[in-house]
Amino acid sequence: MNNKLRFFRSIHFKIALVFALMLLMTLEIVGAVFVNQLEQNNLSNFKSSIQPKQYLSNSLAQKLTMKNTKKANDEINSLLTDYNNGNSTVIYVTDANNTIRGSNSDQFKINQKGPYSEVKSVLAGGHFVKKSTIDGSDNNRYYTIISPLTRNQNNQPVGAIFIRGNLTPIYNDITGVTKIYLAAAVIAIMLGIIIAIVISRAITRPIDEMKKQTQQIARGDYSGHVDIYGDDELGDLADSINTLSYKIEESQESTESERRRLDSVLTNMTDGVLATDRRGNIIIANDKAYDFLNQNEENVIGHSILSTLGIQKKYTLRQLLENPKEITLNFSNSSRDLILHTQFSLIRHESGFISGLVCVLHDITEQQKIDADRKQFVSNVSHELRTPLTSVHSYLETLMEGAWKDKEFAPHFIGVAQNETNRMIRMVRDLLTLSRIDSNTQKLNMEMVNINELFNYILKQFDMIIKNKKTKGSYKIKKEITKDDLWVELDTDRFTQVIDNIMNNAMKYSPDGGTITCRLYENNNHVMLSISDQGMGIPKQALPHIFERFYRVDKARSRKQGGSGLGLAISKEVINSLGGKIWVESKEHHGSTFYISLPYEPMKEDLWDED
Repeated sequence: MNNKLRFFRSIHFKIALVFALMLLMTLEIVGAVFVNQLEQNNLSNFKSSIQPKQYLSNSLAQKLTMKNTKKANDEINSLLTDYNNGNSTVIYVTDANNTIRGSNSDQFKINQKGPYSEVKSVLAGGHFVKKSTIDGSDNNRYYTIISPLTRNQNNQPVGAIFIRGNLTPIYNDITGVTKIYLAAAVIAIMLGIIIAIVISRAITRPIDEMKKQTQQIARGDYSGHVDIYGDDELGDLADSINTLSYKIEESQESTESERRRLDSVLTNMTDGVLATDRRGNIIIANDKAYDFLNQNEENVIGHSILSTLGIQKKYTLRQLLENPKEITLNFSNSSRDLILHTQFSLIRHESGFISGLVCVLHDITEQQKIDADRKQFVSNVSHELRTPLTSVHSYLETLMEGAWKDKEFAPHFIGVAQNETNRMIRMVRDLLTLSRIDSNTQKLNMEMVNINELFNYILKQFDMIIKNKKTKGSYKIKKEITKDDLWVELDTDRFTQVIDNIMNNAMKYSPDGGTITCRLYENNNHVMLSISDQGMGIPKQALPHIFERFYRVDKARSRKQGGSGLGLAISKEVINSLGGKIWVESKEHHGSTFYISLPYEPMKEDLWDED
């Protein structure tokens, strides 16, 4: 049914229908004019042919005035018999009394009264009567002429002539011609429809091909083309469609290439990107944006950018459109730290119409952390330097006021100033060490070292310090070191510095008479070192920060004992640069254990022999 309706609505059918209707109307108009003109001409000729001639009228009028009625009737019949116009005309003549005096038909009897009242009116008035009638007895159409016959000068009728002609043959001829014309018209219309179909097919075939090509283009297939059948308007249109298809294919390829390039850029960007429509609903988001927002595509695409970023209470879409802002958002939670810098910009058409927003999400977590660390670092350095500087300044000021003359207090004041100065020198040295490590300018003198001997050597130095220690309290160093030679590539000076820092901390925070246990062993291609004390331990909340710069668990006690808060930070950086790891395990009031793991590859003894 749909195909039938589609056919009747097609231009192919419409062209054929219009052509056929135009041909039908033309033939109908021409036929109507032709038949009407033929009818008028035939009727005019017929009426002219049965019109009584003047000579006949004069002769009949003369005969009616003869005194010899019988002779006159015979002559009238002779005249009427001789008068034959070939149209099957019935004629009879009456005198002034409407008595039939002659006829060419047996229908009318001589010396009888005429049957038609129109004859009486003609005899009385002297006028002509012409009319067309239909005889109810035979349903034939007739044309009747009644003409007065005059003789004297006053035109007083002496009689009348009645003429009736049969029009049926004429109308039969016209009907025959009409039928022939209709048959010819039907044949012409059929031939016209066939020609119209052929012409419409010739016109619509290129149009159908153009339609199929445009549908193919709409589906994204640009491989086809429209055949050009001529140099007419349809040929120009087909050529234009082929050109359009080629241009669209080029444009589509360029657009697709740009889209792929954009997708690649968006996918590999380290920043998140969100794009919205003019209503503020997100229509584009890259993988980094999903990662930042910790959402999937279903929860982002199609949703408002205000609710997605959680800023709907502070800003409206109109505010962002009228004045795009830069906003810092904190997405930190218990599982991650994340601070984003969001920058909004407008999507404008060339006409100036705003069609949406673009929001770039930049991770500034590390930057914020660095800024916070920098501020904290400056604060810590200022605080750490202010304390010894204040002490040195106070003691020197006292000395300058005359205390240098006091032999009892002067040496003490000078000693305190010297200790504080040494403390500042150590702090500056540590800061320089950290600065070189941060800038990768710290040089390492790597060499293969028997770490057993090196560790024993360092611990012996601390044994001597404990024995020669003049301060109150005593410590014991317990050694658990493997007897196997473990050769490790490292920088002996930096490694010694790490052990010194850890051992100094163990001695500072161990109680009097405490034991410091030092272990060295090999485990799964790693050299493991551990240093345990029996001190106050480290609170659980402080363990993640123990290797941070200037961090102290007990700040008052650390400063009192001369610590700068940089030793463990330097130790961690040194061990990391050697390819190892350092960590601590501790329980408050139960001591602490620092672990160091260094990579180790066992060496075959015959390698030394080969050298």
